[in-house]
Amino acid sequence: METPAKLRIAVIGAGGTGGYFGGLLARAGHNVTFVARGSHLDAIRSRGLTIHSRLAGEFTVRAAATDDIRSIRPVDLVLVCVKTYGMDEVLPLLPSLVGPATMIGSTQNGIDNAERIAAVTGAVPVLGMVAQVSSFIEGPGVVAQAGGPGKLVFGELAGGESERTAELLRTFQRAGIAAEARPDIRVALWEKFIFICGLSGVTALTRLPLGAILTDRETATLMRATLDEVAAVARAEGIAVTEQFSEQTFGLMSKLEPWLRGSMAQDLLDGRRLELETLNGTAARLGRAKGVPVPVNWAIYAALRPFAGGAPELPKRV
Repeated sequence: METPAKLRIAVIGAGGTGGYFGGLLARAGHNVTFVARGSHLDAIRSRGLTIHSRLAGEFTVRAAATDDIRSIRPVDLVLVCVKTYGMDEVLPLLPSLVGPATMIGSTQNGIDNAERIAAVTGAVPVLGMVAQVSSFIEGPGVVAQAGGPGKLVFGELAGGESERTAELLRTFQRAGIAAEARPDIRVALWEKFIFICGLSGVTALTRLPLGAILTDRETATLMRATLDEVAAVARAEGIAVTEQFSEQTFGLMSKLEPWLRGSMAQDLLDGRRLELETLNGTAARLGRAKGVPVPVNWAIYAALRPFAGGAPELPKRV
């Protein structure tokens, strides 16, 4: 039996998502280089990256880590996992990672990351990719995976199937990653966008976890309306999202961990920048441009805008 090839992989952003999936790929023997910063980078270099996972158990991998993308050189696979507001810094550096057979996947929130990457690398290397996982940096050099299926869904942006996506599927599965290659990846990207606009937008707006939202009738209605609006925007954009999708997604939420918060809600609570423009801001703008009513998403966007750059400095009482 032929031994599976070991890939050279660059993980741009070793946070919750990049750390989890990159850690599994490194554990499987692939040559993974993590791009990180600060104390997290120092810890990975000195002690390795430790994963605490409800799905994959606890393990530590020793892997290369750097804060300089240019030092990595061309690889077989690039996973772009930084927050979307960090893309302007990353995009000009991505071409240095691209060789003749490189594949690039963005696990980021939002719906236009693949196009932004293709604009600097060319379209050929770029795949559409969706990450379905709840994970975060627990401490320097430590990533915790606490919820979600831990799944990567990916496919060719032009649609259909290909030899490289079939082989990448096998690579992920051998590494213990739940994975799916979809011929309609643009639908999958929008399906996640609908879900995350609801989960992140409403948990951030209310400062409540999912369970508390769904047990209150009026707040649960707010969640459902958020999903309905973004699904309508998707269909106006020509994406084949079914009429039943938002209802099905709302039903799925009741089966998720009741303590779950979207990443934007966690960033808000921690005083960090928000991906607001990428999520509910984009839904609101596209809806207005297409003539789709989006009052709930616009309200979420407007209410959270003062926090978009981090905790705002409030006037002091005199």
